[in-house]
Formats: sequence, C-alpha cells, structure tokens
Amino acid sequence: MRAARLIVPALAAASFCAGGAAQRGSQAMSAEERAKLIAHRQEVEKQLEDLAVIDRKVMVPMRDGVRMQADIYRPKDSSKKYPVIFSRTPYNFNFWDVRLGTYRDMTQELDAVKRGYALVEMNERGHFFSEGNYDILGAPLTDADDQFTWMGSHPWSSGKIGLIGCSSTAEWQLAAASLGNKALTTIIPQSFGAGVGKVGPYNEQGNWYRGGAVQMLFIDWLAGEQNQVRPQFPKTATQDELIAGAKLFDLSPQLAPVDWAKAFEHLPEKDIMIAAGMPHGIYADKMPVPTGGAMIERTPGDPAWRKGGIWQSDTMPIRVPGYWFMTWYDVSTAPNLAAYNFVRNDPTNPHKDEQYAVIAPTLHCGYKRATEHTVVGERDMGDARLDYDAMTYAWFDHFLKGEDSPVLKQQPKVKYYTMGINKWQSSETWPPVGAKPVTLALTSNGHANTLNGDGFLRYDRAKKDPSLLKFTSDLSTRPIKKVDSKKLVDMPDSFTYDPMKPTPSYGGNVCCAANTIPGNGGALDQRKMEGRDDILVYTSEPLAEGVEVSGPITVTYYVSSDVKDTDVTAKLIDVQPDGTAYNLDETIQRLRYRENNNGREGDSKVVMMESGKVYKVTLTPMVTSNYFDKGHRIRLEVAGANFPRFDRNLNTGGNNYDETTGVVAHTSIHHSGQYPSSMTLTVVPAASAAK
Repeated sequence: MRAARLIVPALAAASFCAGGAAQRGSQAMSAEERAKLIAHRQEVEKQLEDLAVIDRKVMVPMRDGVRMQADIYRPKDSSKKYPVIFSRTPYNFNFWDVRLGTYRDMTQELDAVKRGYALVEMNERGHFFSEGNYDILGAPLTDADDQFTWMGSHPWSSGKIGLIGCSSTAEWQLAAASLGNKALTTIIPQSFGAGVGKVGPYNEQGNWYRGGAVQMLFIDWLAGEQNQVRPQFPKTATQDELIAGAKLFDLSPQLAPVDWAKAFEHLPEKDIMIAAGMPHGIYADKMPVPTGGAMIERTPGDPAWRKGGIWQSDTMPIRVPGYWFMTWYDVSTAPNLAAYNFVRNDPTNPHKDEQYAVIAPTLHCGYKRATEHTVVGERDMGDARLDYDAMTYAWFDHFLKGEDSPVLKQQPKVKYYTMGINKWQSSETWPPVGAKPVTLALTSNGHANTLNGDGFLRYDRAKKDPSLLKFTSDLSTRPIKKVDSKKLVDMPDSFTYDPMKPTPSYGGNVCCAANTIPGNGGALDQRKMEGRDDILVYTSEPLAEGVEVSGPITVTYYVSSDVKDTDVTAKLIDVQPDGTAYNLDETIQRLRYRENNNGREGDSKVVMMESGKVYKVTLTPMVTSNYFDKGHRIRLEVAGANFPRFDRNLNTGGNNYDETTGVVAHTSIHHSGQYPSSMTLTVVPAASAAK
C-alpha cells in the first residue's frame, strides 16, 4: 500500500531509496532557506562529480524491447570491481529538481560511492522516463531478471547485487528474489506488505484484501500511479537529449485536488476513480496481459493475481539472505512477519539462517522519523531511534563484499520494539522465545454495546498459569456472575450495521490515508468511537501485574446475522488507568469468505449465511508487541465496518463493487459454553521475556 504523496518523505528511512529525502516546495521556504538548500545540494553534487562516474538517463532494454531508465553512480577507480546496490521504484528520482532549479540532494548516492559501491536507481515500467505500461506488481517479472543480468554483466561490476527500498521500492523484491538470478545476492525489503500475495492464513494479494474485504487506502495511491496516458520522450532521443530534457520536465504527474474522504463514499465502488476525475486504468478497467482483469472485480483467489510480480509463498521460494524491516503501525505487518517466518523456516532454503528482522513502533516507512520522543498518532513511544545506515551498510558489507562486521555480529535474528515499556528487545525467533498463547473469553449480560456496556474479557481462573497473566480477583464491581465458562448461558450481543452509515475508521494501521482517517493512522484514543451503539466493547479487569503481548492475536467469533453476507471487525486496545484507550492493531472478515482462512484451499470459495444460523469465524491474526502495565486493561472492539480503512459490505450477497444500495444487517456475537467467542493473545512470561 503506497501513496506517493505520503511515501516519498518516508523513503529517507533507507539510505538507498530513490529520490532521497523529500523536501518542502519552494513556496514554503524563505529566500535564506532556499539559498542554503541550493548551496548544500550543489556542494554534494560537486563532491559526487569528483569521486564518481555519473551516468544518468541510461535506457536499459528488456527482453520485449521496452526500455527502463536508470541513473548509475560508481567510483572512478577503474582498477576495482564494485558490488551494486539497486533501488527500483515507481517514484521520481530525477536528479534535476525542476521546482527549485537545482540538483536534488545526492547524499545517498555520494555515501554509496564513498563506501565502495555502485548505486543504480531505476524507474519501474510505465513511470517517468521508463517506457511501457504500468500494472501494479504486474509488470513482467522478467524485467527484474533482465535488470539483474544487465547490472551484473558490466566490467565495473563484481557481479553481486543487493536490493533495498521501502514500500513500492521494496515490494517487488520478494518475487524477484525467487527468480534465482545468480547476480542477486541479498535483499533489504522495508514495509513491503503489498509484495505479499498469500502466506499462511493471509491471502491479501498485495494489500488488496484483508479477510476478503478491500483495503480502500490502496485506491487513492493507485489513482496517481496507474498513468496509462502520460507524456513520453521519443525512442530516438539520445542520452544527452534526455538529460537536457530532465532539466525542464521531470514528468511528475500533478493530480487535481480530490477530497478522498468524500470520494471513498461514492457508490458503486468501481466508479470511485471516475467520479473523482481520475484517469482510467487497472483499478476498474479490464487490462491486457500480463495480469488482465480489473482489480476491483477480482476475487481473493483470482488466477490473475498470480500472473504478475506479487510473491506467493507456495510457488516462489526465496533463496537469498534477507534483512526485513517492518513497523507496528503499518498496513500489513502481520503478513510481513508471516513472510519473514516462512522464508526463515523453509527447510529447503540454504540461507534460512541468514534472515533477520527489525520491527519499529512507527507508521509505514517511518523508521528514521523516530526521535527521542517518538509520537505515533497521540501516543509517545519513547526513544525508538536506531542507526539504520550503520545496520544496512554492515549487511551489504558482509554479503556483497564478504567483510566481517561488528555491527552485524551484534544483531539478533529479531529486533523488535515493545510499546508500553518503550524499548528495543531481542529474540532469536518470532514470536519471542518462551511466548505462550493465552485465551480470553468474550462475555456479557447481552449488552456489550458502547464503552458503557457490560462486555467483559474473562480469563478462566481454573486454567490460570501464574507465569502468564494475572487479573485482579475482585469481580464485585462487574455485573457478571463468576461462573465456569463451560456453563455460561448464551446471551449474545447484537449490533445494527447500516452500510449507508458505516462505522468509521479512527487512527490505525495504515500507510496511504490521504487524510481520510483522523491522525493518518497511529494510536488514537478510541473512546471517541466507543460511544457508538454499533460497536461492541469487551474489556478485562485491570491487570494485577504487567504483561508483554508479543506475537499473533487471533480472534474467533460465533456470529449470526439476518443477511446473506456482512463483515465483522476486531480491534485490540490498551486501556490506560485514566481510561485512555490506544489501538494496537485491527482486522476484518468478510463472512462470505469465512472458510478461506487458516491456509485452507479455496481462496475464492463463497458460502453465504443463513439468517439466524450461528457460524464459527476465525479472523486473520493481528500482531503487536505491547506491554500492558499493571493497572492497564485489555480491550477488544467488534463492529460491522472499519471504513474507509476497509470497504463497506453492502450486505446483499452481490458483487458489492458494482452495487449502489445496501441492506441493513442485524448481527450478533454469541458467547457461551456452546459458542465460546474468544481472543487468544501471545504472551511472553516475565521469566522468558526477551532482554
């Protein structure tokens, strides 16, 4: 999930992301600021010219004759061969900043050359100076193969290539790594969720789905990227002419202003872009090869998803060392971690022990945004800084140059940030060593609606493990009888979901919010939402002792409704002693696809509901690392929508994407001995907690 307007600033999280750090437009700068910026850029460019062979606007032919545009920077010393750091991106890295009339900051290129690397930046097919038509992760996978072979064949190349980038500059890496090209040596994918198709219980097809519901925040990003109609230089243009043209035209599209919060409300869903005045493209138009088919019309198991560059775990083995970077408030951290674990635990992978992971507490690609007081949404996460440059160069030095690195030797297999205690921790596995599942039952007297309802998360004291989880034993303040869970009488909680007034998103785990979600994601106090009658709220007693939850969180509901199809959501929340309720992760399940989870076959199997019948539904797992301190409470929210984070279900049982009228759903969550709705946490006991 990517939005150029939001992601380009985040690309500075990596040393080698195309275009460097984003800058403010000249209109936002004083004359003095602008002069300093220009002077800095020109000085860096001068240093680069002194040290490097610079070869810009090189047109690299693919096997079908379409050419990709590359900029190449390498040390001038021709007596040596150099490993290649490769950054391929759909974003603009034109070295000439047309807006400011000077060079873009070339610091990352200069650093790479100083450290003895060749840096190659290349635009994806169908973007800027690169030719052809764009298809989201659907450009021929052979492009990557051709690019690796081309870079490895130059006389100045050592024949070893490492990949790095964040978001769209990372997502293509996974499928490309499965090609087995001899030149590709290692990958460093960062916030790479849209590169994952299917792995374990996740069948997202590149962030397009979660539990069969469309992740809408992909749509506004795609509006600016599917550019099937765009200006292009003629094939006869020389390299010098392209360089000269780049000083006048960087080919960056300028979209008309769109109120995406309003645009997302448009029905039918397939016409959202047309109604917003966006150009036609792969979102709603049936496209030719390689992938074909309008994206909004594809089901989760449509074969078209497997014709492009999305990584599918069952058919694309990865056989290179990987340094995987993720963040807790990203759009697809759970499937990202599942992908990491799959590659690391693949017994046929000769490099399975050379897979490392880092998980920061920030938003999408927000690694270097961490400060001494890293605030994500409204929550202060503490000092979450790391020296990412040192870490990534140590990785490349080892795998591309064969050098030993003290920095790399100190790295654990998994370095993760635990919110709540606000510190980095280490483990040799994910989840951390010693982690155990702890299940909390959903209970109530049948009125869990709103924060003021009687929804309760109960831990079965008969099975209580003192090393895992401790609630206070005093239940006298709760209007729930202390009884054995097996004897609980079914007192379901019901809510009304109206698709014309869907339960809104509030903060959360996103990347491309386009100002449609308050806070553009992150941790926000959910009490503002919890006054709604269409939200069920289940809360534990205050904890008698603090507990670390690090790993998957799996929610199982027993659901009934009076419609053929509807959605159920889950949101995990840390409730502070003063009542502040910070969201940690969220998920959703479109009930027509409820039998497709947990890795079973039939990714597009549709089974409609019968009115009043109770169904067991296990949602795709959430994930986090959060310390619920003493006195804090654990909370689960349930609703029928999380819009526009996910598209709304119109509840008709029809296609949804081409419908304009919805049906109101009356949905119940059952909890009893017969219908034990529950949430299972992954808890790290104090004696086993990572240090």
